Amino acid sequence: MTEGDTAERFMRRALELAERGRGLTSPNPMVGAVVVSQGDVVGEGFHARAGGPHAEIEALRAAGARARAATLYVTLEPCAHHGRTPPCASALIEAGVARVVAAVADPNPLVSGGGFAQLRAAGIEVVVGPGAVEAERQNRVFLTAMRERRPHVTLKAAMTLDGKIADLHGASRWITGELARQRAHRLRSESDAIVVGIGTVLRDDPELTVRLGPPWPREPLRVVLDTGARTPVGARLIRAGRPSCAVIAVGADAPQKRREALALTGATIVTCRTRDGRVDLGALLTELFAREVRAVLVEGGGDVHGAFLDAGLVDRVAMFAAPLLIGGRGATPVVGGAGRELKSAIRLGGLTTTPLGDDLLVEADVVRGPRSV
Repeated sequence: MTEGDTAERFMRRALELAERGRGLTSPNPMVGAVVVSQGDVVGEGFHARAGGPHAEIEALRAAGARARAATLYVTLEPCAHHGRTPPCASALIEAGVARVVAAVADPNPLVSGGGFAQLRAAGIEVVVGPGAVEAERQNRVFLTAMRERRPHVTLKAAMTLDGKIADLHGASRWITGELARQRAHRLRSESDAIVVGIGTVLRDDPELTVRLGPPWPREPLRVVLDTGARTPVGARLIRAGRPSCAVIAVGADAPQKRREALALTGATIVTCRTRDGRVDLGALLTELFAREVRAVLVEGGGDVHGAFLDAGLVDRVAMFAAPLLIGGRGATPVVGGAGRELKSAIRLGGLTTTPLGDDLLVEADVVRGPRSV
């Protein structure tokens, strides 16, 4: 087995470990680490929750004295700053690790090469790259948030096969079956905020909660795009969990009495600048990022989907398609707005499909940049 094969094998294990923290570590990334001495794994660890020990610390703790002169395989650059926990780079130096193999660098400005620099300054060999494609995919949310300085945005919808999210009367329950709805709640559980428009609130009165059992204790923010502060004070999304986790994004011209009434419910009222008479989505994402939101799940409706896409703020789509046909101009399309010419269509890549009972989940990343020829 070549050195490259060895690195890939141990990095695969580190990625498997990191996956155990999915949905539980935000605003931190998922990270896995493996300590290897003379070809044998002597310690493993992963980051289980924000504020808890980082993967490197858990792996060093498991390895004990065997970490000296060993190689650490880790899915992300070790941190070199004091955050919720002490820096991992210092711990690796103190443990006497001889070599660190990392899949990708950390674009967080607080780290951004500083961990590697500190390790190299201490005489530790640093190798970057093995498992990079998988590590980028696994931590797409965190990496996008750090690079773009805004949350990663996934557009999620349940639609008929002809692209409708509601019938001609506005009814949408239930387009998809139970397995698809369970997966949709899993997507919610991996998000820090769920965003809908005021139309969805007034029509469906959703809770926007995560209805899964342990280990999903986090409560995503329940965000409403509500320029005119029309959210009813008795809306279920306010009462479904902690009222402060209900975020009502209003415009500066929203009636003061409406804002005050909503504030009295305990909901968080955020005043955003507006664009074309609606809450400016970029301003909202900036506000959410400042609140340590790294993953946003946009759940519509169609006009909200279109607005996010038109603003260039969608990074990924997750479309649940049911074997139904509704038809009709009055039925709500999955993407509203003015529409696009074919040559300007938003392109998707890395497409995957997952059967869920009679339904199908289609996931893909939004492809940015010029079309290749």
